[in-house]
Amino acid sequence: MSVAIKLSAVLALAIALFSVAAEAKPRGPASAGLVQVRLQTDFGLIDVAIDTKHAPITAANFLAYVDAKRFDGITFYRAARAKNGSGNGLVQGGIDRNYPKAFAPIAHEPTTHTGLRHVDGTISMARNDPGTAMGEFFFVVGSAPYLDATKTYPGYAAFGHVVRGMPVIRRVLQSKTYPGGHSKDTMGQTIINRVKIVTTRRIGQAGSKQAKVAE
Repeated sequence: MSVAIKLSAVLALAIALFSVAAEAKPRGPASAGLVQVRLQTDFGLIDVAIDTKHAPITAANFLAYVDAKRFDGITFYRAARAKNGSGNGLVQGGIDRNYPKAFAPIAHEPTTHTGLRHVDGTISMARNDPGTAMGEFFFVVGSAPYLDATKTYPGYAAFGHVVRGMPVIRRVLQSKTYPGGHSKDTMGQTIINRVKIVTTRRIGQAGSKQAKVAE
């Protein structure tokens, strides 16, 4: 084999290896702004991708509670099941009025501003009026467009999505609840045996698709 042919073969191999490496290497923009957080619960692990790029205020608030370990030992206390028997709904957790654990309320980031949506596996902030959200959050099971903002409705602030642990969330959603409630809208949604969130920790970078939900 001539030197020219050998050099040509080496060059071709180098180009092929470079192409494979380029395909395998994660794209920066695709995962930019996503921080993965793991919730260790009595029912199992839930990994969540927190979107600091599209919902910076809400994401920073959630991560502040995580980093301060203020979500350690909290519970899922609400299971709001859809009345149509679809198995959809939402589960809510957080500091649950334990105000010594609370940081100051944050500005509301509507989905019309962030571009995020309340699809299956979305994590979003619970609140009363817009601008009152602190340390309460919920996971959506099934699509819930009624939680998205419109021109006349502020909606809720979605700020990430589940990448692992939807079976855990669905199990929480099926927890037995009391028949009463704190209001007409929460009747039958308070979990009798609350599900403990033992620890909540950052664990690294997350996947890129807002609607991606891993089982």
